[in-house]
Amino acid sequence: QVQLVESGGGLVQAGGSLKVSCAASKRIATYVMGWFRQAPGERRALIAAISFDGTGTHYVGSAKGRFTISRDNNKNTLTLQMNNLAPEDTAVYYCAAKSGSTFTSAAGWQFFGQGTQVTVSS
Repeated sequence: QVQLVESGGGLVQAGGSLKVSCAASKRIATYVMGWFRQAPGERRALIAAISFDGTGTHYVGSAKGRFTISRDNNKNTLTLQMNNLAPEDTAVYYCAAKSGSTFTSAAGWQFFGQGTQVTVSS
């Protein structure tokens, strides 16, 4: 089992940028990693994922072209760089991990952090 702790959330104005990070309690090199978000009244949804070695990335919906997911397997960390943020990006952002190699699916995610709040003001 891997424990995940997010950091870096906060309040930002529309059009601004923010980076959220995730620190894992153990080696993550064998895990597919991803970011989910959950807005008020909505289900938690996958927005970005990255292969175990970092060579493949997958973005969903409005994250395409604005967000960048990256990982450092030596430091056991995951980051999400978010640019050109909009009020619709306001949500709790969760780091996630799963075993296996499929990083384009929203299914099968085994571990989640506690989340970090991102609020974008208009």
